[in-house]
Amino acid sequence: MAFNHLPAAMHDALRPLSVTPVTHSVPMATNHRPRRHPESGETRPSPGRVLDRLTTGADRAARITHTEHLPPRPGRHAVWPHRIRGEVINAILLAGIEHPWAHQATAAEHALDGESVVIATGTASGKSLAYLAPVLSTLLDGAEAPGGRGTTALYLAPTKALAADQRRSVKELAEPLGNRVRPAVYDGDTPVEEREWVRQYANYVLTNPDMLHRGILPSHPRWSSFLRSLRYVVVDECHTYRGVFGSHVAQVLRRLRRVCARYGAHPVFLLASATAAEPAVAAERLTGLPVTEVSDDASPRGELVFALWEPPLTELHGEKGAPVRRTATAETADLLTDLTVQGVRTVAFVRSRRGAELISVIAQERLAEVDRGLARRVAAYRGGYLPEERRALERALHSGELLGLAATTALELGVDVSGLDAVVIAGYPGTRASLWQQAGRAGRSGQGALAVLVARDDPLDTFLVHHPEALFRQPVESTVLDPDNPYVLAPHLCAAAAEMPLTEDDLALFGPAAPELMPQLESSGLLRKRTTGWYWTRRERAAELTDIRGQGGRPVQIVEAVTGRLLGTVDEPAAHAAVHQGAVHLHQGRTYLVKQLDLEDSVALVEEANPPYSTTARDTTSITILDTDTEIPWGAGRLCFGSVEVTNQVVSFLRRRLITGEVLGETRLDLPPRTLRTRAVWWTVTEDQLDSARVAPEQLGGALHAAEHASIGMLPLFATCDRWDIGGVSVPLHPDTLLPTVFVYDGHPGGAGFAERAFHTAHAWLGATREAIASCECEAGCPSCIQSPKCGNGNEPLHKRAAVRLLSVLLKEAPVPEEKSRGPLDRPGVSGVSGGSEVDVSQTPRPGTGPGSGTETPRPGTPTESEARGPREEGSPGTAHPADPHAT
Repeated sequence: MAFNHLPAAMHDALRPLSVTPVTHSVPMATNHRPRRHPESGETRPSPGRVLDRLTTGADRAARITHTEHLPPRPGRHAVWPHRIRGEVINAILLAGIEHPWAHQATAAEHALDGESVVIATGTASGKSLAYLAPVLSTLLDGAEAPGGRGTTALYLAPTKALAADQRRSVKELAEPLGNRVRPAVYDGDTPVEEREWVRQYANYVLTNPDMLHRGILPSHPRWSSFLRSLRYVVVDECHTYRGVFGSHVAQVLRRLRRVCARYGAHPVFLLASATAAEPAVAAERLTGLPVTEVSDDASPRGELVFALWEPPLTELHGEKGAPVRRTATAETADLLTDLTVQGVRTVAFVRSRRGAELISVIAQERLAEVDRGLARRVAAYRGGYLPEERRALERALHSGELLGLAATTALELGVDVSGLDAVVIAGYPGTRASLWQQAGRAGRSGQGALAVLVARDDPLDTFLVHHPEALFRQPVESTVLDPDNPYVLAPHLCAAAAEMPLTEDDLALFGPAAPELMPQLESSGLLRKRTTGWYWTRRERAAELTDIRGQGGRPVQIVEAVTGRLLGTVDEPAAHAAVHQGAVHLHQGRTYLVKQLDLEDSVALVEEANPPYSTTARDTTSITILDTDTEIPWGAGRLCFGSVEVTNQVVSFLRRRLITGEVLGETRLDLPPRTLRTRAVWWTVTEDQLDSARVAPEQLGGALHAAEHASIGMLPLFATCDRWDIGGVSVPLHPDTLLPTVFVYDGHPGGAGFAERAFHTAHAWLGATREAIASCECEAGCPSCIQSPKCGNGNEPLHKRAAVRLLSVLLKEAPVPEEKSRGPLDRPGVSGVSGGSEVDVSQTPRPGTGPGSGTETPRPGTPTESEARGPREEGSPGTAHPADPHAT
């Protein structure tokens, strides 16, 4: 049932919970023996009781706009397939697991039958055991072969942290099996002296797609004995492989299948995801193989209480005198402090590295006033830390030494943090899938769990906390990826040719767009065709043509100027916005000021300082239409989709007071521009439409700009993206259309499917945009409706009422959506092909060479915050951050 904590006269009508959309994405109990118990030895308080304590005090209860309650659910047991070896079943029994859940047994049966399978059940429902049982059993069979390595398995995780955590779990489970199961991590943190042992002797290798792309596949002759015996490939947290990143991973997996076939192996793929819509369709798109779906979750579920929390308005005023709400950062720090004092084990998920650091610092300071011992039990966890720092934090969290953690998306995935009681989410993470994944970090030992979503001062967050049905009555999003994107496919064809000459028969493996690209690759001098196939012609490594995470370029090292000590790294595309001269940089509770950014040497020099402000970069953007693929009339105006070129430049940064976010000043910057060829949706309006909307010439720029900001904020409801994945430009008179025009574009070379989704759902998307603006209680516009946190023009000009009138006219004249007009993106799990223009593959832009964002917030659901880059030949997570400015 649902229940609400709302002030009088603001009560929502109670509606029964529709369980179907969320049964696969809520915290689930496991049948593992609990590893920890409350330190006091007392029974943990119920999540409802914990929430009641949080809402005591002045106006706290009024901040909760809605509370959703998901009751517990019993589980259904089964028996393991008889082909699972007895030693493995005994090892599972020793781990405290007497019987598998029904979905575990079903998935294991498919795997043993040689069928690729995707396990799409709830968080902590035992997916790991579902694939480990058949994998370990098969490894034991292989251990009896001559040399003891007759069978091998490969595990792919989106982050190094997850791979390291899974190795710990496998080693613990397989301990009774002796040295017949030899798990080993192979990634950028693996010491050089250990790598040869892994190649020659490990039979269960845990790595990430980046290392597979850069390290293993290009060196496949050295891995021949492992690949020849490869029986299973486990793809964990497969829902994270979406957008451009997912498209790259899809091509990496096709290259893996091709190399394995060269050695006579045809591995079975075992995929796992806690949050996926149409999981079989998405898995087939990712692997290129038929995949059986197991999604009937038979595990028990603990009670979940999920609260939506809106920070209060303050007495401060922001740009143009707009009212300012208390920041989600400050509110989350308060909640983390209160929960720690209660002894409630909590992770606070934060969208940015800086935010994670700031929340931990605030919580530590406030806890020190209560008990200095408690202050030491709260920390931050984010990408950019050195490997030894990350591993120490993981051990402290795993052991229970840490009571509270402010983390980026690094811990969103399946790292074992069993024992957590609560999760606080600072700002909507961009997708419902990511939201449920984060909420599922608590309650993993079978106990009840509390989740709190703290809204940012943002149109989408404000809309969601007042429209809970958009979260709790809707299924998770489809996984959008497009392996046929020519900007993705071209460099992987080159990499495949470098691994082994490409033949005509190979092209079918890489998709229908591959034959069309081969002549371009030849003419550009990247490949040469001979009678036996296409060959890589250059001396450099073909794998260096692309970075599958969209980083582009080597990371910028953050170095303490006085000591020369390396503090960490930041992805090159984010460096303009994150470590420009004058930027405030936080690292493990210490504050630094950037004294110099050397882009040529990829170094940012910093000095420790204690400024009373944070910094936010600002940028400007211009856009040129290259090609229009599709256009439809919207009254007298047009709605279009096609290819564009975006030029972006970080031009200044704001200094904001800590906690309140009050703007203290702006400083100009002189940084080079960045260009990006991508896909966009845009709409135009005519003079007659402006007259109908009563938009005067002096209001036009503000109306378009406001509509652009709000539409970008609302698009994540309709596409699997975050507002930091997309950018926008609004122009009162664009030179290519000769009309007032609003653009929304994908922040990735070649596109990522987000703009195309916007085109096909434009009526609903812009309708929600209009409602979000019109329903906001502010007078002239605020961050909750039309102001953007990354606007390059300082949110000037903006005109709220004119934007509402203009969108009303557009929607009134828009064609009625018809089922037959749905585009390829409306097939779950599939994005449209990014065709429409020829790709100059000799100058193929590397992902990440697009515009830099006004903050280093990562893309939700893409695990970019867990790792520092390893040696050059090994990949590690990273991301690019497109902007959302207004062009003048």
